[in-house]
Amino acid sequence: MKAVVYKSTGSWYTVKDESGNFHNARMKGIFKIDEITSTNPVAVGDEVDIDPENEAEETAIITAIRERRNYINRQSPRLKHQHHIIAANIDQSMLVATLREPKTSRGFIDRFLVASEMYHVPSILVFNKADLYRSKEQERFDEWKSMYEKIGYRVVMASVINGTGLSEIKNVLKNRITLISGHSGVGKSSLLNALLPDLNLKTQDVSGWSGKGLHTTTFAEMFDLPFGGKVIDTPGMREFGLVDVSRQELSHYFPEMRERLNECQFNNCLHVNEPGCAVKNAVEEGSIDPGRFDSYLNILDSIDENRY
Repeated sequence: MKAVVYKSTGSWYTVKDESGNFHNARMKGIFKIDEITSTNPVAVGDEVDIDPENEAEETAIITAIRERRNYINRQSPRLKHQHHIIAANIDQSMLVATLREPKTSRGFIDRFLVASEMYHVPSILVFNKADLYRSKEQERFDEWKSMYEKIGYRVVMASVINGTGLSEIKNVLKNRITLISGHSGVGKSSLLNALLPDLNLKTQDVSGWSGKGLHTTTFAEMFDLPFGGKVIDTPGMREFGLVDVSRQELSHYFPEMRERLNECQFNNCLHVNEPGCAVKNAVEEGSIDPGRFDSYLNILDSIDENRY
């Protein structure tokens, strides 16, 4: 029987079969997928084969995982050299960010975009809590919106409080499978509650003493949207550790750099201090945003080349 994984809690999974029935399921043995050393071999969004364990069909055994169309993974928060698959078989990714309470860093945004580029997953940036923005945040939003849209990303300003951007977000999500991610405290759960009124996800305010959002989502979970499509809600992340990317490959995942790579003097140019570098020339001329280039350099410095 074919089913789709809707929730992963570690050892047990919630799966939905082709008849629309949900089952609690567990794995039969250990699966190794695509030679990935992962902390979670079965991910939300996976298509699996199941066998019911009893006549009531309340529990089932996952007997096989079907071939993935794609997936997004990150460095495991607990095990540095292992991967954690965030979701599989998705059409697009949506990062919920904020410019206040808490402020999402450019580095986090750009790492998320690199991860999506690595797996050829289109990305949307939603800047939430617009009702809190003062002139400084509005200016930054306008600047970042212009910059990110110029290199091919869709950018939406949103506020659950006053409804800003919700209709646009619904149009973006409709009839697609979307991974939704973001820092803790950016209002991701509140946004999902606005899109799915019957959901009633638990939400908490930003922690006053740290300025960091408190975790409210413990496990990744997929939900069916009433207007068509599905969303995969992920636990709030404090950082986004990239995996499976080498220093040589990194610039390929920055669209504004990718289109200039053939113009560099050297094929193996890392765009740091090499002569005849088209990317550095573009930064100096202002056609590549200096902040994005700084993100590139910071990520480049964090890559452990000894692993490749």
